Amino acid sequence: MNPSSHLTESFTNPPNYAFPHERLSQTLQNPNKIPIVLVACGSFSPVTYLHLRMFEMAKDYVRQNTDFEILGGYLSPVSDMYKKPGLLSARHRVNMCTLAAEDSDTWLMVDSWEAFQTYQRTAIVLDHFDHEINTVLGGVHTADGEHRKVRVMLLAGSDLIGTMSEPGVWSYSDLEHILGRYGCLIVERAGTGMDQATDSLARWRSNIHLISQLIQNDVSSTKVRLFLRRGLSVRYLLPNSVVDYIEQNGLYQDETTSLPSGNSPDKGKGREKETGAGGAKKDT
Repeated sequence: MNPSSHLTESFTNPPNYAFPHERLSQTLQNPNKIPIVLVACGSFSPVTYLHLRMFEMAKDYVRQNTDFEILGGYLSPVSDMYKKPGLLSARHRVNMCTLAAEDSDTWLMVDSWEAFQTYQRTAIVLDHFDHEINTVLGGVHTADGEHRKVRVMLLAGSDLIGTMSEPGVWSYSDLEHILGRYGCLIVERAGTGMDQATDSLARWRSNIHLISQLIQNDVSSTKVRLFLRRGLSVRYLLPNSVVDYIEQNGLYQDETTSLPSGNSPDKGKGREKETGAGGAKKDT
């Protein structure tokens, strides 16, 4: 991992914030492995089974194809300040992600640091995780007590890699930071060619791990919202606890629009805010 420094010297936390680490493994089971933590950034409006499935596909890929050992996984919902159409309030999105994570495997968590403050670029979000896990918590130890630094890695759909290869969407410095310092695991999305998307990212190819989706699943938050606005059932597209939460709070009923006619990836973050630094986020 590139030893370059964080992009900021300090991190501002939301009020009453505490970094969640109750499911984060503190011990590296195999001392010959590289400890990693997976971070998925996006809108999650709402969180779907595909979001959760990405973590499971990544776990299988890591076990079969790499020298990594996963210590934990995080959903990091984007801030309300992004103001994306269809973006529900951070409170509801964090609550839904929390319900989904509680129903999932024992290594998935939700971090609200990004959600409850001003807009943060993906590179800064990954720096935040690196700071909390390696500086504040002190990394991880082997069974023999040896200290190891944990590698943070971005987990995303292949439509994200597509935006990374588009001129002007991401700044070079953020790409270097995300792909060079941290690396990413990219899960195939229906209708997105992964190999072609990575051609222009060849500089960081060794840090980009492409995961094929063996059972095609093109569920997206966009399609779920459209179903809800049409009064159609979304059960078995989302965890039951999330469906119940949506129904109990009357969410996604305020707009009328037609269902998509074909594949329509839900781009949670498109272009960065006009702040001079690029870094798109995807909702998958």
